[in-house]
Amino acid sequence: MAWSVTTVAIVLLVVGNLAASLSDVAVKLLEGEITSFQYVFVRQSLSVLLLLPFWLKLPSSQRVLTAPVVISIRALLIMVGSSCMMVAITHLPLATANAVFYAAPLIMLPLSVWLLKETPPLAKVVATLIGFTGVLLVLRPSQFHWAAWFALGTATTLAIFNILARKLPQNQPVITTLFWTSVMTVPISGGLAVLHWQPMNWQQVALVTMSASLILIYNGLAVIAYKKVPAGQIALAEYSGLVFVAAIGIWGFDEIPDSLTALGIILIILPLLPYRDVLQRRKGIK
Repeated sequence: MAWSVTTVAIVLLVVGNLAASLSDVAVKLLEGEITSFQYVFVRQSLSVLLLLPFWLKLPSSQRVLTAPVVISIRALLIMVGSSCMMVAITHLPLATANAVFYAAPLIMLPLSVWLLKETPPLAKVVATLIGFTGVLLVLRPSQFHWAAWFALGTATTLAIFNILARKLPQNQPVITTLFWTSVMTVPISGGLAVLHWQPMNWQQVALVTMSASLILIYNGLAVIAYKKVPAGQIALAEYSGLVFVAAIGIWGFDEIPDSLTALGIILIILPLLPYRDVLQRRKGIK
């Protein structure tokens, strides 16, 4: 039986999220033995090398750097967010850290009101408040771990990163955006890494290489999936990542989420589910 285009897109997203989850595992296995700036520098340098042949295949007119200010800011956000991500994953359970990362779409609401002067509907405001309640349950102020600030830092930088995507030229290829963003992170992260450099063995280099490759796999599969099918029809597959990291955390690191953490994760996911699109599709089927 031939798979539908939607099924193929969902499978691509699930596989991509598995790759992203394994990238987090690679970071976890580093155990904080190298600095976060080293991690960012090596990962982004590898990303540049991996993207270079694809960028060179583009026509010269499409390789040009456009919107340099926006891309520079996004590059800085990648550097800060990736550094925070490494600290959060190192010191927090995988499921806890990733649950907070998934709060990025919730953080985008107040930021879009502030930066883009958008007026969100009441239903979206209520859904966002529910999601933030989930974040509080996951983090629990009475048991707050200092590394949670870094998880929140990752979520915030990711939210701003996504909002700034609306400022990018529509005709700029994704490869060009990824390439120049990666290039711009290298000198800054490299300078900071040199100041706090720790000797790296081949195992650590291999783990960073694995992390960089897996993240690029996720990005590539996500682009293919979202080009095949409208986002509302397949976005639910993105949350397979939380299932993967929770399962890997239990199996590989003996990180068993308690009931409040599980409830918080559910509350974070609920506002992000595409209810309206699902209902519209069901009406269409009927």
